[in-house]
Amino acid sequence: MKPLVILDQHPRKLEELFSPEDYERLASRFELVGAQNWPLDQARLAQHLPTAFALIGSEPVLGPAELKSAPRLKAVIEVLGRFPATIDYAACAARKVAALSCAPGFQQSVAEMGLGLILACARGIVTEHERFRTGTERWLFDDARWDFSLYRQKIGFVGYGSIARELSRLLSPFAPQIAAYDPWLSDRGADTGDVALVSLADILTSCRCIVITASPTDENRGLIGAEEIAAMAPGSSVVLLSRAHLVDFEALLAAGREKRIRLATDVFPLEPVPDDHPVRNLRNLILSPHRAAAVPGGRHLIGRMIVDDLELIRDGGQAQHLQPVNLETIEKRLGALRS
Repeated sequence: MKPLVILDQHPRKLEELFSPEDYERLASRFELVGAQNWPLDQARLAQHLPTAFALIGSEPVLGPAELKSAPRLKAVIEVLGRFPATIDYAACAARKVAALSCAPGFQQSVAEMGLGLILACARGIVTEHERFRTGTERWLFDDARWDFSLYRQKIGFVGYGSIARELSRLLSPFAPQIAAYDPWLSDRGADTGDVALVSLADILTSCRCIVITASPTDENRGLIGAEEIAAMAPGSSVVLLSRAHLVDFEALLAAGREKRIRLATDVFPLEPVPDDHPVRNLRNLILSPHRAAAVPGGRHLIGRMIVDDLELIRDGGQAQHLQPVNLETIEKRLGALRS
């Protein structure tokens, strides 16, 4: 008998998460309940929970009562890219139910967008495109203050998780000097290869391009404030990929308005951005409407990781691809989401 998997991924679409090949793997190796592009009826979910091997959802509800009714459950997987507050993670750990996030499945698409934004900042691609429209383009113009080459350039990451690591790999042909600020890794002596772990001050003052990829927690809200932004070298580029939670967004905009930095951002404090927000009219900004993973097939890595890890768990192993919850940090992350 095939293990039963409850698949309640709405509002994600099946074809968004799974390539045809990976969905065929999933359907052939597991019995599926749900697996539709609309919400699963909760009475039906409760009916099948007692025999479920795994629960997959956008915000799966799994507290002590649900766990008590699900003696065969081995894994709960969320598909929005964050650990939701609807799961009792301590209870899952006590029951040895793997609580997993699909966050690593975004690494390729988001890193690819990050590379594009870094290149656009470095070479003034968007700036000159807009100038061309108004007849003010600068032919063969060498602006030493703003444009720069990525070759052997100093690039700094704030947060060095899966997206930052993949982006570092994409940057490797340019032979850049890469450093990262990540206190979580620094405290644990993590292996980051050739990437040096340094202080935030070192990143802000010595790197020509600063890439913000840290996950939000209740401790890093406003980590890069007005004082930190003022410490950046004039002409620096800032690429914001994770969440506006980490920065004083108005101070960043002010630095861009004053032409001290060039900013590229895929995220904003309020989304969608209001039509009358001044960010729409500022120069020295590259704006992307939170679409780093929004490309056909851009989330298929999530589906591949889900199937791979379900097979590993079914065979008595542990997940190797999705992100397991860490009880030391989950309350900090949930605190950031609640605030």
